[in-house]
Amino acid sequence: MIQTTVTPFKQKLTSLTKKGISVLQINLGKRCNLACHHCHVEAGPKRTEELSPEICQQLIELIQRFPQIQIVDLTGGAPEMNYGFKPLVEVARATGKQVIVRSNLTIYFEDGFGDLPEYFAKHKVRVVASLPCYLADNVEKLRGTGVYNDSIKALQWLNQLGYGKEPDLIVDLVYNPQLPVSDKFSLTAEQVKLERDYKQFLEESFGVSFNNLFTITNLPVGRTKLYLEKKKLYALYLEFLESHFNSGTVEHLMCLDELSIDYLGNVYDCDFNQMMNLPAKTRDGENLTVAKLLEVGDLDLIGEVQTAAYCYGCTAGSGSSCGGALV
Repeated sequence: MIQTTVTPFKQKLTSLTKKGISVLQINLGKRCNLACHHCHVEAGPKRTEELSPEICQQLIELIQRFPQIQIVDLTGGAPEMNYGFKPLVEVARATGKQVIVRSNLTIYFEDGFGDLPEYFAKHKVRVVASLPCYLADNVEKLRGTGVYNDSIKALQWLNQLGYGKEPDLIVDLVYNPQLPVSDKFSLTAEQVKLERDYKQFLEESFGVSFNNLFTITNLPVGRTKLYLEKKKLYALYLEFLESHFNSGTVEHLMCLDELSIDYLGNVYDCDFNQMMNLPAKTRDGENLTVAKLLEVGDLDLIGEVQTAAYCYGCTAGSGSSCGGALV
């Protein structure tokens, strides 16, 4: 077993202070129609974990009570497949918040989900869609056979409804690099240039348009971590990420103004901490839950962000967040 020489992240940054909360990211569950190789959630068709009616009602109350929440970001699994998706969309929109759905696009072609593109357009939901490359072969290596063609058809469908064209119908794409096969690691490509390449290729090949491309580093969490361990690359990858640490990314980290909520109602600083079961702590050291936030009547109970070695993934190079590069 290769021993890592990575500096503990809390030594690299002795303090990462939470800012005022403006983003509520909710993972509705692990049910998904795909089982992508790089999925840090380890979601799939055989997973059954999802939001309960009780936790859904707590989240509805949270969204209604706190006007400081500007964005409700719904993820999964395929968030659309999990309990509570539409009620959360509708309460967030009714209270004037932006709603993001992190969609795999292929869900629209599953039985019972063919209404989703029109539903998104009706409620002006911002669609952030995974398309880890603009070339079919690379997408299908990560996500499975047939996924690329369905993704293109879904984007064309969204375009027909005005997505990527009308100012209040936004569709963004997410790029993830291929998983490494050796210790010749690389960071994500420069976001502005890659976005230009995506737009040119998709427009010329399929008539597809979109708003923004977000480049996201593969963090060593979930299936990516398991893959790296199997290839005996995990420790080396962490060392590579640390060697590219960029202090200029820190003030823009997504964990600073976000609460990440799991389907059980537990609170984390970010989605990666959620998947690694590293809960957010109050200033008194208590694990935080949605019920506690409602009881106290305050979203800003966290003093410092909980960190781990995989945080080097968000701070390497141009940085990485659910909204793409940081600098």
